[in-house]
Amino acid sequence: MTKEELLKDAFDSIVDCDETMALKVLKDAEAMGIDPVELLSKGYSAGIKHLGDLFGRGEVFLPELIFSTEVMRMVTTEIESKMEASEIESKGVMVIGTVLGDVHDIGKGIVASLVKTNGIQVYDLGREVPAEVFIEKAIEYHADILGSSALLTTTMTEQKKIEDLMVSSGLKGKVKTMVGGAPVTKRWAEKIGADYYCEDATDTVKFALEVLTATT
Repeated sequence: MTKEELLKDAFDSIVDCDETMALKVLKDAEAMGIDPVELLSKGYSAGIKHLGDLFGRGEVFLPELIFSTEVMRMVTTEIESKMEASEIESKGVMVIGTVLGDVHDIGKGIVASLVKTNGIQVYDLGREVPAEVFIEKAIEYHADILGSSALLTTTMTEQKKIEDLMVSSGLKGKVKTMVGGAPVTKRWAEKIGADYYCEDATDTVKFALEVLTATT
């Protein structure tokens, strides 16, 4: 089996909600020496993104999406445990959460998992997180990066509130901010003063590594 075929199987295991296949791919990938981060980003994560797109178009239903998300979480937990076992030194700290008023956390959870597998310590605050808590936790955990997700246009204003609090607390410039979510755009990020707009999990990892490389 080639690496490309294995990545396709990882993709299919998420789209098909197939836990057994997902675990088999993990074992096969380990035996073949395939980078688990690449397997996660180009295989499993690509699958959940595709499924999310199908859900958005009404081609799959919520139960399927939820079950596939559970398979995804199981896989990422397995990959994270192997990464931790290899005692990779943390490159930095990221605090992430979904803003107040927003209960969506599937995408944010994927982002957190992928960032973790790139050697960055992540504190996931969960969903419906008040702007003040983002700031408190960024200070408490000595964060290098603060990421907020908003999946509703009505909750995007919470991201602006976070940016305002970053300034008033003196964190602006010391902690880099990243914003994302379906209705969020680069223009919105620039308007509120966020440092980065992240379209997806891959973007988040790319920018996070850039930030941490610049500070070392």
